[in-house]
Amino acid sequence: MKGNVLTRVLGSEDVAALRQMLDLFAEAFDDPESYLRHPPDDAYLAALLARDTFVAVASLCEGRVVGGLAGYVLPKFEQARSEFYIYDLAVAEACRRQGVATAMIETLQHVAAERGIYVIFVQADYGDDPAVALYTKLGTREDVMHFDIAPRRRAASTPDGGTKRG
Repeated sequence: MKGNVLTRVLGSEDVAALRQMLDLFAEAFDDPESYLRHPPDDAYLAALLARDTFVAVASLCEGRVVGGLAGYVLPKFEQARSEFYIYDLAVAEACRRQGVATAMIETLQHVAAERGIYVIFVQADYGDDPAVALYTKLGTREDVMHFDIAPRRRAASTPDGGTKRG
């Protein structure tokens, strides 16, 4: 990797950098279908970057995104506090094992502290040893199960929002 790496939180004016992050995620996760097939327009991305419930952190080297972290602030209902979920984190292959991911998480830790966020959490897949090692170095491991449940439209609703059953 040439040059210095600058890590910073993206703002609404950083749509081009967020698009570079999408390219990076598509390559790093080998998933162009999810990240590149139906890209949102610039107005959508600018509005997303302006929200206080979304945070994107980018690591840039010579003006190019070499690392990206994207996640969501989750306001809680059981207590007056929020948690942060790291949804995606990737580093360009040529820049791995050089502290880029750690720098992005440290930047996020400062943002979280400034915003009064209680905890940051992230998932890692079994077999993704580099990710597991990184997150183990930075946090406490919890073994949990993850389930994807598909949305489903209601057939008919009652006035109170319930579902009629026959």
